[in-house]
Amino acid sequence: MEHLGCVGLAGSGHDGLFRALTGLDVSGAADRVLGVVEVPDERLDALARTSSSRKVVPATFEIAYLPPLSPEAGTGLGSRLLGSLRNADALLVVVNAATGDPAAERDAITEELVVADLASVEARLAKQRRAAKGDRTLAAEIEALEAAEAVLTDGVPINRSRLTDEQRDLLAPVFLLTDSPSLVVVNVGVDQLGDPGVLAPFGPEAMAVCVEIEADPDVVGAPPAERAELLADLGVAESVVPRLARAALALLGRRVFFTTGEKETRAWTFRAGATAPVCAGVIHSDLQRGFIRAEVIPWEELVEIGSWAKAKELGRVRVEGKDYRVADGDVLEIRFNV
Repeated sequence: MEHLGCVGLAGSGHDGLFRALTGLDVSGAADRVLGVVEVPDERLDALARTSSSRKVVPATFEIAYLPPLSPEAGTGLGSRLLGSLRNADALLVVVNAATGDPAAERDAITEELVVADLASVEARLAKQRRAAKGDRTLAAEIEALEAAEAVLTDGVPINRSRLTDEQRDLLAPVFLLTDSPSLVVVNVGVDQLGDPGVLAPFGPEAMAVCVEIEADPDVVGAPPAERAELLADLGVAESVVPRLARAALALLGRRVFFTTGEKETRAWTFRAGATAPVCAGVIHSDLQRGFIRAEVIPWEELVEIGSWAKAKELGRVRVEGKDYRVADGDVLEIRFNV
């Protein structure tokens, strides 16, 4: 399951964003709080209807809320808490457009991440230098750690540095926060909805969300269809949940395939470019170990034809082997023998 970390300064609205995504109230939380977000997917629902499935299981990702970081950038006051996010696949950095300078908020959070990473690199470097007295194979890692130390001391995040891919690979055991991909979520006011200017300082991958509306208890507690209607009435074209889910999967280079039948229709996430056996392993390790072939059809073709049996009868279900790279939206049936 993909794991995201949600960070922000006091007043950023990242607590409201977490509530909108998970339904959990984190008011007054003093430590990390974990929640699970279900990924809405119209393709999944259409397949479930086609197969008359008794159970529908969406893809999910885990999100960790962190209490507000100190606005005194660079003090390292958030280092202990930030350390709890080192297993995150990506970070959601929430800033508030109502502050007048959301870019400064982003920079303050980045400085906190840099300080936390610098402490981790220094600790690892000291340990590896001691170990290197009896192990010369550590020289390359030590060189990478020294390069990272210099970069972070200058206040530069690892993902904006000139460190090589090889050096960054050697830094993997440190789980550096500034080496993770990040998505800036700009909390906008009701009067800023639809204003493209609020995203200008952050580039094309940033996302605008009106937390005031999205985190309203009536909206959060409503069923998906009713939630969409409430948001539309309030001027929000689409809920933050599917928008952020799509952005997070894209950020992590993840795609979705499906399995479907009368018993269950389920969405599974996989790394873009993965082969059929690897995707079979996402379902169960036995399927990868004993993989024989995959029967494959794009989801829209299956929905158009109306059933798996009919699709096979028409010759629309392809048989693919171990080298097949699964495409986003494929429906798979795995044949295996263990």
